[in-house]
Amino acid sequence: MSFINRIKDLFRKGGAKLGMVNQLTNITDDERISIPSEEYERIRVAKQYYRDDFGMVHYKNSYGQELTRELSSVNVTKMAARRLASIVFNEQCAITVGDESTNGFISNVLADNDFYNLYEEKLEEAIALGGGAIRPYVQDDKIKFAWVSADQFYPLHSNTNEIDEATIASRTTVTEDNQPTYYTLLEFHQWNDDHSYKITNELYRSQNINQVGVQVPLDRLDEYAGLQPEVTLTGLTKPLFAYFKAPGMNNKRTDSPLGLGLVDNSRKIVDAINQTHDQFVWEVRMGQRKVAVPAEMLRPPVQFGSNKEKISRSPMFDKDANVFVQMYGEPDGMKITDLTTPIRNDQYEASMDFFLSEFENAIGLSQGTFTNTPSGIQTATEVVSNNSMTYQTRSSYLTQVEKQLSNLVIAVLELAECGELFSDGNARFTGDPKQQDINVDFADGVFTDKTTQFDQDSKAVSLGIMPKKRFLMRNFGLDEEQADEWLSELKDEQPEMSFNSFEGNSGPEGDGAD
Repeated sequence: MSFINRIKDLFRKGGAKLGMVNQLTNITDDERISIPSEEYERIRVAKQYYRDDFGMVHYKNSYGQELTRELSSVNVTKMAARRLASIVFNEQCAITVGDESTNGFISNVLADNDFYNLYEEKLEEAIALGGGAIRPYVQDDKIKFAWVSADQFYPLHSNTNEIDEATIASRTTVTEDNQPTYYTLLEFHQWNDDHSYKITNELYRSQNINQVGVQVPLDRLDEYAGLQPEVTLTGLTKPLFAYFKAPGMNNKRTDSPLGLGLVDNSRKIVDAINQTHDQFVWEVRMGQRKVAVPAEMLRPPVQFGSNKEKISRSPMFDKDANVFVQMYGEPDGMKITDLTTPIRNDQYEASMDFFLSEFENAIGLSQGTFTNTPSGIQTATEVVSNNSMTYQTRSSYLTQVEKQLSNLVIAVLELAECGELFSDGNARFTGDPKQQDINVDFADGVFTDKTTQFDQDSKAVSLGIMPKKRFLMRNFGLDEEQADEWLSELKDEQPEMSFNSFEGNSGPEGDGAD
């Protein structure tokens, strides 16, 4: 750090003490943020469970000595969040916009950001922590996405279901004068009284990892040198971020707009799972076979006799064996004794299944997701029935995901309308974003009974409430162009063909498929 910057920092610290320069210990100390700090302590703990970070186990050995060891845990939080994210959104999902030109523009933006691959990963974290956001921005005349974790997102208002003003925090660590220095960028998104949209950027510096620090100029870091302290945009109707909130009521703080983490209401169950697993692993380790033998039998090999004829006594047991322990006492009363104790695997397995079953119920997953259940060949209908709870939970998540993705598309289109953000001054989109027909097509996978869907859709076509093209795309996996080709060929071959013929028990998987 330069000498000039050192002098400036001294003045800023003095100014902070006098109230002339902003200084924050915690981000929630800013008067513009009304969310209590307890909410972010909850998120911190949820992140700890997601990372499987539980510290060391302290225990006493047989001699009363204090020892530590790592907890042998099972990261069920990660497993469950991963499972939910994969059945909610995957690479087979598609986001489309009704207008062809606009749809092409959105598709290019999503492709440039590798959206379909990244979103499933980010959704996993958002499910685990209770929420997350996506913020589109313009860089090098392209619209990019910034992924915002739950612990980086600070709504400016509580007591509201819709979050339209928020602060986004980004922390950067650099080395100055051979010690770590922490910079925190606070990005405030607010609406003005005239309905214009204001983004305020503030940079804070601290040498204490637990403090935000004193406000410094944006150009203090090279990566923020070109950032404007304040930007005002007009014509926007939605905030330039799209927030995902985990479904369900926040029972920890009913006035908070933030969602609950996946295990916020089941931490005790997760603790029981980890303790049971840890004890079982420790018992397996301690249950290694041990055989007590007279100490005489474990004497090291020796040589005896004259120098000319030395005789070596071989060891009584394999020298690489580690199962024998020395036993002292009267030789006549000692004998080889097997000290091995049986491992209680049945009891531990039953305990694990019990706690895992409780965990499945607590987070809304069907029985058998993590526990052992009877297996066998199942029809599509049976699969759907056996996973009914998972399907219901998935439906709740789909609602929130679809809401976030729709808001993201609108935010991208409104951002693209701001020509002043691009080097040539030209907008990349013109029109009304809110009038766009935004559709999020989720791949239902195993949850969809294809035969039932086929029968229902064919009846809908016959009643005139489903387009024939949509029928072909849904039930035969065709894209729009392929469906048009099918319809054209059908018209040429069978001009009088009616889709009423699709009614009945025939489906795409064959006649009478179950």
